[in-house]
Amino acid sequence: MTGRYGSLDYARLTKRGMALGALLFAVGAVGELAGRAFFGDLPAWELSLLFDAEILGIALLLVTPFVFGIALPLTE
Repeated sequence: MTGRYGSLDYARLTKRGMALGALLFAVGAVGELAGRAFFGDLPAWELSLLFDAEILGIALLLVTPFVFGIALPLTE
């Protein structure tokens, strides 16, 4: 039986969203630390890109469980 939003697997979407958020945060943090360790000062656009990846990763880690784990299943 399909629900209001089709046949979505909320548990899988929540796990994958959390994994994507953790991956983005890790890539941003490790990239910034490793980049400075191996190459010294990085250009401003690279630091900005890595910082944005960290912020987006944190946002996904905070929002995904509420949207796909709580809100959408309750609205069906």
